[in-house]
Amino acid sequence: MANCSSISFVSGDDLEVLQGPKVAVIDVRDEERDSDGHIAGSMHFASESFEEKLPELLQEISGKEAVVFHCAKSQVRGPTCARILCDHLNTAVSEGIMDKVPKVVVLERGFNGWAMAGRPVCSCAGTVCNKT
Repeated sequence: MANCSSISFVSGDDLEVLQGPKVAVIDVRDEERDSDGHIAGSMHFASESFEEKLPELLQEISGKEAVVFHCAKSQVRGPTCARILCDHLNTAVSEGIMDKVPKVVVLERGFNGWAMAGRPVCSCAGTVCNKT
């Protein structure tokens, strides 16, 4: 039986290597995603409504090996939402609903650091970005 332990951080360089079908990038910024763009291929689950959207998020991350959270700087909202998901996954494991959970990490320096490094940013309006 696996569980979600402590939250760790991943660098932008490492995320670029990891990105693919087995990794979900979760953007928990609120309204700034609409004006600033987002990491190509990410999903939007705003921090202000994060807990009520957990069932939808669980469907989106089913079968993923890792879930990477971020907000603008990954100092408050990203780590907070990562811990909420971790707690939820641990409860699901203890209740026998799940037996394997993805690794949950937070992107160092958040979206701002990602964009300032010149990494791929998208401006599509979808909750789930299909660009990579």
